[in-house]
Amino acid sequence: MSGHSKWSTIKRKKAVVDAARGKIFTRVAKELTIAARAGGGDESANPRLRAAVATAKAANMPMANVERAIKKGTGELEGVIIEEILYEGYGPGGVALMMEVATDNRNRTVSELRHLLSKNGGNLANSGAVAWMFDTKGVIQIPAAGIDEDELMLIVLEAGAEDMSNEGDYFEVLTASTDLNTVNEAVIKAGYTVDVAQLQYIPNNFTEVSPEDVPSVVKLLEILDDHDDMQKLSASVDFTDEMLEGLE
Repeated sequence: MSGHSKWSTIKRKKAVVDAARGKIFTRVAKELTIAARAGGGDESANPRLRAAVATAKAANMPMANVERAIKKGTGELEGVIIEEILYEGYGPGGVALMMEVATDNRNRTVSELRHLLSKNGGNLANSGAVAWMFDTKGVIQIPAAGIDEDELMLIVLEAGAEDMSNEGDYFEVLTASTDLNTVNEAVIKAGYTVDVAQLQYIPNNFTEVSPEDVPSVVKLLEILDDHDDMQKLSASVDFTDEMLEGLE
């Protein structure tokens, strides 16, 4: 398979910059807190927390920060209540957007998202308006350096993965939503480093984007992804390398 979207690669490159300035820690900390609140602070009994801890380690997040975020989720430390909310919307050219946020103030967040969308050629949509264009899949990203692709593919397929793609500097594994943790743990058990292991909305229908709209779409996606409350952002667009020339 050829990756589900070039936007995935853009986000990965952006994450390197975010990690360098520590911004990624805020996003990971929220996921740790939410996972711990939902399933407890014991990694062995909480698959979502295990995946979040693996992501934190891949981002070189200090363990003190990891433990503090988990304790906020379990209530051992005081902290604001963070809730997960899913927003749907449209970008330039009718590109469908799925925006998963984690916020302590939903009124502020929805107001800010509405402003960013309207200012950049998009708008919020009603619940269910674009969700039909996406499937929930498990996504695992593994650094490609020094990896035997055939060996890794054998491991993930035997563990139940649906597919694996070579995205250049990393391999991306897709799984059914129910198989994410099983495949992720098989990869880790085999000694590989996991950078990302999470559920994501993957488009099953793509929106054709005109060359004129590409810069506006990319700009909006980057602005939304940079929002402090944004946890995951998915778009119904599959850029080609030619469409992105001069933009990266």
